[in-house]
Amino acid sequence: MVVRSSIGATQLDRALGSWQRSREPAYRALAGSLRTLVLDGRVSVETRLPAERELCTVLGLSRTTVAAAYELLRDEGFLVSRRGSGSWTALPEGRPMPVAGLSPYPTDRGGVIDLGIAARPAAEPWITRAMTAAVAELPAYTRTHGTFPAGLQVLREAVAERFAQRGLPTTPDQIMITSGASAALTLLLRALGGPAERIAVESPSYANALQAIRFVGGRAVPVPLDQEGWSMDAWSRTLREAAPALAYVIPDFQNPTGLLMSDQQRRELAALTRTTGTRLIVDETIAEMAIDDVPPVLPMAAFDRSGTAITVGSAGKTFWGGLRIGWIRAAPDLIRRICADRASLDVCSPVVEQLAVRHLLAECLPEVLAFQRDRNREQREALTTALRTELPDWTFRMPQGGLSLWVRTGDGGMGGSALAEAAQRFGVWIGSGPRFGVDGVLERFVRLPYAQPPEVLREAVRRLAAASAAGTGAGTAGPVEFSLL
Repeated sequence: MVVRSSIGATQLDRALGSWQRSREPAYRALAGSLRTLVLDGRVSVETRLPAERELCTVLGLSRTTVAAAYELLRDEGFLVSRRGSGSWTALPEGRPMPVAGLSPYPTDRGGVIDLGIAARPAAEPWITRAMTAAVAELPAYTRTHGTFPAGLQVLREAVAERFAQRGLPTTPDQIMITSGASAALTLLLRALGGPAERIAVESPSYANALQAIRFVGGRAVPVPLDQEGWSMDAWSRTLREAAPALAYVIPDFQNPTGLLMSDQQRRELAALTRTTGTRLIVDETIAEMAIDDVPPVLPMAAFDRSGTAITVGSAGKTFWGGLRIGWIRAAPDLIRRICADRASLDVCSPVVEQLAVRHLLAECLPEVLAFQRDRNREQREALTTALRTELPDWTFRMPQGGLSLWVRTGDGGMGGSALAEAAQRFGVWIGSGPRFGVDGVLERFVRLPYAQPPEVLREAVRRLAAASAAGTGAGTAGPVEFSLL
């Protein structure tokens, strides 16, 4: 067993909160609270817990009580102990990893509301205008071979200019155009990672990024997000103890939580990765998706002068998911290296789409961002109001931007995996919490994007309430008739 990290007794005491309010015997209440911390992802699997003597001192309990709680967790499969090595968190063997809710729902079945992916309709009429302009510019490129591994120079310049506008001076030779952010991440993982390579990630994190890490044979090491977001103490411990070669973070309206990393946290994380020699991959796919008036923050790479921070971006969330155009910002030598290796993946990105994105960035961005902000605000309000009305025991933190809510289902209700399965019978496709974690934890959570029109979101919540009631015996689980609104 490889211990990924450790947690001190004082820190664990803070994470446990008011666990002693339970009427259960103290050892069962403590075990139950520790179990919840693991299942919610607030304490990662394979984290070394404090010794019994140390924990009983901090909690003000007898050593017998702490020992009994640890023994109960060992019996349930949530704790593994070895004489001389201590005790570390685990999950019971055979715990399934759900698969539903990550991919778009098959379009050959009508009536299903797809909340599995955070993708909206296009920002029209700008998309059509941009494609029309791109086609008009195309003849200048059809006289060439059409293969540009680093991307069209005009788009590289436009992306570099956008970084400069956001406070990060960038030259076109630091930019590589890719076929979406997912392709960008895959190229970086292939170039910088490898089989069994450790990669530090937030918990929860973007499900498709975790899948990409698994596909290259990497081993994700989770660093739990807390109520304030990124704990630099937790990141420091993980980077020093697990020694990951790479770290992957989403600092801007994090997917799925919607949290926004402060400038100070960016500065500290950049310094930590520089000190430990960890290459930092920064996913800025949702960086332009502010909804509320939040103080501007600099791109993470603005706090890095060593080339440690590598940035991934995309046109998909800002403009339309059908524009499969993304980019990498990195040192020119790394850009050249990845371009040379690209032929085995996809050679290059489509020319027409690159021209369209250049037009959107250079000529349409302020209008599109204002339109998207208004639309997202209206849809966020519709979803949150419906949840508070229909499912008042579900809790969430209001995001200041992004495209989704990270929702904790009620303690007395269904877990995320069971709810995702039940919701399909009621015509809703959602992503369960464990899909956004590393070890099948986060069972009490679901991700609910607000990327649909308000009336569709309200109907989706009504169906989720019916599915939840049916699963807990408060309603019927029989066949349900539904149709698209």
